[in-house]
Amino acid sequence: MNIHFSGNIKKMRAQLQEPVLYHWELGTQLIEMNTLIGKRIKIQFENQINCTVCGNITPKAYGQGFCYTCFTESPENSECIVKPELCEGHLGKGRDAQWEYEHHVKEHYVYLALSSGVKVGVTRGTQVPTRWIDQGANAAIVFAKTPYRKLAGLIEVELKKYVTDKTNWQAMLKNHVNEDTDLIAEKLQLSELLPSYLKSYLVPSNEITYIHYPVISYPEKVNSLSLDKTPVIDGTLIGIKAQYLIFEGGQVFNIRNSTGYKISLEAN
Repeated sequence: MNIHFSGNIKKMRAQLQEPVLYHWELGTQLIEMNTLIGKRIKIQFENQINCTVCGNITPKAYGQGFCYTCFTESPENSECIVKPELCEGHLGKGRDAQWEYEHHVKEHYVYLALSSGVKVGVTRGTQVPTRWIDQGANAAIVFAKTPYRKLAGLIEVELKKYVTDKTNWQAMLKNHVNEDTDLIAEKLQLSELLPSYLKSYLVPSNEITYIHYPVISYPEKVNSLSLDKTPVIDGTLIGIKAQYLIFEGGQVFNIRNSTGYKISLEAN
């Protein structure tokens, strides 16, 4: 069966199932990507990039799919997206106070995830477990819950003294994970190291969420592809993890990094 879709890239939607179920929206079509695993697919860049915020055509994408104006001015790319400890949304401040209120003056979680090693992260309550899947975590546990973003950021800053906030994407895609890591023990140990003024936000539940991905086999080596350098990606899809498509031979394509690019997708 031959299929053909076209449209601007958005990140894949993910549902926590066994394994994770992925859908990719291209144009007016919603593609169930799990059904394409084991098939040969071709992704072709159509030499057009649309800003994910304003929709305007841009000769270059900044960040994850922004035109230069939106990259420098839109709240979706404000500094507190990467550094939540700098958020001022709860004070009625920010690039767009209303946007900040709607997105950052909301329940946030601090979590520990196991993707390559143990990492700490921050996300809105509505993004659990999506955020963990997008980072390729094999397991995750909620550490703390706060009423707004800045507080979660302050907790993250404290925990970054002891664990990383980065994912080793190559190790994650090779599935090089220490399965013996005890997330509950990590949480309890880090809880003791948290300053007293932040301990009231700790979550007592120690429920661990385990995540499995639709991957036939993990590569021993990975080679990241980009549409700027490789405008046609053609190969057999052997798996999906985080927001990466994994091809036979260890080539991987990060969908998130090509947000806004207009492509055609063929599968057979």
